[in-house]
Amino acid sequence: MEKIQMVDLKGQYLKIKSAIDEAINDCIESAAFINGPQVKTFAGDLAAYLDVPHVIPCANGTDALQIAMMALDLNRGDEVIVPSFTYVATAEVIGLLGLTPVMVDVDPVSFNITADIIKAAISPKTKAIVPVHLFGQCADMEAIMKVAKEHNLYVIEDTAQALGADYHFADGQVMKAGTIGDIGCTSFFPSKNLGCYGDGGALYTRNKVLAEKISMIANHGQVKKYVHKYIGVNSRLDSIQAAILTIKLKHLDEYATAREKAATYYDEQLKGLEGITTPFRVANSTHVFHQYTLQVATDKRDELKKYLESQGIPAMIYYPVPLNEQEAFLEIGRVHGDLTVTERLCKSVLSLPIHTEMTQVQQDFIVGKIKDFLKN
Repeated sequence: MEKIQMVDLKGQYLKIKSAIDEAINDCIESAAFINGPQVKTFAGDLAAYLDVPHVIPCANGTDALQIAMMALDLNRGDEVIVPSFTYVATAEVIGLLGLTPVMVDVDPVSFNITADIIKAAISPKTKAIVPVHLFGQCADMEAIMKVAKEHNLYVIEDTAQALGADYHFADGQVMKAGTIGDIGCTSFFPSKNLGCYGDGGALYTRNKVLAEKISMIANHGQVKKYVHKYIGVNSRLDSIQAAILTIKLKHLDEYATAREKAATYYDEQLKGLEGITTPFRVANSTHVFHQYTLQVATDKRDELKKYLESQGIPAMIYYPVPLNEQEAFLEIGRVHGDLTVTERLCKSVLSLPIHTEMTQVQQDFIVGKIKDFLKN
């Protein structure tokens, strides 16, 4: 059995090696390393995949979130509602821009923010909401968009972990994660479901005027060379990464199927184990399983993690410390409501290896070790 990894990027690369190598070589031969034709090609291909008119690539997912908030003309002191159970990037750009992150709890089974939680946290200063589609499935966007419309709030979707997931509306309409709110943001960090071989990110929107502004902000606020309309940033997806992503995008649905298959097998093998809760799948979203995250009895979680690692099985805790307890946000943030779900999740979640190259042999070994641990 091959060494078990959280994500097997080399194994995935070897399956598409010739196409990737050719794409990289073409970039080197052309020497168009910045804003080469590969970037435009990838943006067009991703827009077609998402069925959204405007995709603006950038340097990374954190930049995408920052650029989105800059494009919406939010003012210092404006409040932005975010889940406290998320990666720091979601909220750090809020603080960086002098805005106030309002940290709220999440749903106990989906781990996502809900419309009811958002509604309760709205104040006269609230200007935007950032739903994070955590671990691979969408927050309830239909309900969230209804609240946003009622209160005239912007919605910025953080879809770094759910690119490719489908959200199903009550009337049967289906839209991709990140294409429902005002702006969608994603990351192409190597371990993401669609990952490049360095850093990368993108924003997408259906609003042409907003798309033009985002494009300018990402390029020093330029209307044209040496003419600057906005205070902007320098955030570019380089041509080599765009070329790699163009190849990998063709396989994204295939990758999602492989992850879902691995997740279903975990579900079947771990079902009914005392002290273990397998991931819940919401009815109105597909799940692309960026992570396969268990809830483990809090008195056993850390011990199980150590045991698995001693057996050569990596396991990760996403996230051990909620945003509301991070020193960086103690003075600039606002906490709304009771965050007991978030606090419990931080003490109980444990993510198992899941990726496109998982084998049943590897999964049987992992499940067997979990069962061995629970017997003791």
